[in-house]
Amino acid sequence: MALAGADAVLHPSGAAYLPVHHTLLVADAHFGKAVSFRKLGVPVPQGTTSETLAKLTEVIAATGAKHLVFLGDFLHSARSHAKPTLDAIAAWREHNASLAITLVRGNHDDRAGDPPANLRIEVVDEPLALGDFALCHHPKPVKGRYVIAGHWHPCISVTGRAFERLRLPCFWFGDDTGQLPQQAVGILPAFGSFTGMHRIEPRAGDRIFPVAGDVVRAIPALPIA
Repeated sequence: MALAGADAVLHPSGAAYLPVHHTLLVADAHFGKAVSFRKLGVPVPQGTTSETLAKLTEVIAATGAKHLVFLGDFLHSARSHAKPTLDAIAAWREHNASLAITLVRGNHDDRAGDPPANLRIEVVDEPLALGDFALCHHPKPVKGRYVIAGHWHPCISVTGRAFERLRLPCFWFGDDTGQLPQQAVGILPAFGSFTGMHRIEPRAGDRIFPVAGDVVRAIPALPIA
């Protein structure tokens, strides 16, 4: 697809790849969310960090990305600094030693703190300029640039042939063809294996790409009056 005049590849993992910049964008990994819940006595699944790291490995191999940018919420909370969680991430990092990694701080990062130095992750505040884009965590317009963000964990509801309703994570891109295309905002689905979703209400001109299994599909945009 084209996004603000540049090619963008949408991956069913929820990541977006910008080929001209060799950059992979991932929003809301929330590493350590499950362990944070377990420390509070909430029974939740184990292995979510390994699942998220496996997805990262897959999409990096598929795209050949040289730079990985986390659009906020890398760690879920201060309790996410559990040794097994950080050890798993560190081992993954050693297997991807040549990959440049940047974290654009989000609201959970403010509470969790920056990742340990041994992970060699550059940490910056939003917005991070990349060509005509502004890479952010919070989906707020930035004058003169097209914003790509996370934070909302967007999804849409769809109805099946048997009238069942499904909630599917989705990419949500604001209209970039109007008079002020550089002030539009696009939002990626949450990448983490243990994250919630927020149902969105598309606006006229928005482009929505739901993810169903290993397929990303476009749905017709609402007409602009």
